Amino acid sequence: MIGMNISRSAATKSLTVLAGLLLAGSLAGCDAAAHVGAKVADAVHSAATSQAPGTGTGTGTGTGTAHPGEAAAAEAQLASIPVKGKAPKTGYSRGQFGPAWSDVDHNGCDTRNDMLRRDLTDVTTKPGTRDCVIASGKLADKYTGKTITFTRGENSADVQIDHIIPLSLAWQTGAQQISAGQRLQLANDPLNLMSADGPANQQKSDSSADAWLPANKAFRCEYVARRTAVKAKYKLWMTRPEHDAIAGILATCK
Repeated sequence: MIGMNISRSAATKSLTVLAGLLLAGSLAGCDAAAHVGAKVADAVHSAATSQAPGTGTGTGTGTGTAHPGEAAAAEAQLASIPVKGKAPKTGYSRGQFGPAWSDVDHNGCDTRNDMLRRDLTDVTTKPGTRDCVIASGKLADKYTGKTITFTRGENSADVQIDHIIPLSLAWQTGAQQISAGQRLQLANDPLNLMSADGPANQQKSDSSADAWLPANKAFRCEYVARRTAVKAKYKLWMTRPEHDAIAGILATCK
């Protein structure tokens, strides 16, 4: 099974779309990455929303399955990303990426609540907030395979919004060289965001893919594909250890 409780047909369809978009981005070059990346986010969301609610199954035993063409598409995009050493962290602050959880899509709701609405099932909202503030729901957590019942105020920290490419890592791998507006978009891009188990997110911290991977092995193929897509979209680079770790995972996604 691909991911957690995703039907094989739904997951295969979504991963096929994702793979095609990744390949399109690598062939079109960096100038097309932003357009392709937005479509990749839609494909990833399609896979996520095909999960059965509240039925996590644990950590799995593999790195996920994919057809050879899907892995090849992600590998093609990986090959387009420069490999360099990390730049100094000098000058980094969260403020370099704009106010936390800005409403960049101007829908009246902040990014954190947008992501909770996207990723949770059985969602309820706080009265008087125009249905923006998520009050409760269930998360089928992709990092751990657990199902987490979320209630705002009671266990809010149990569900956190993770930057798949951590912002401090992004800063050290090219984000210093993009505009403030692009950094704001990176910090709020659904492609780079996922509701996640709080302790797992804290453990991950600002790690690159060579230093941390999800305990849920069935999610690792999608995880490294999304890291690759974000790097390409925002013209970031990878270190050699991260590149090789991602290449190693993609080689098993068949």
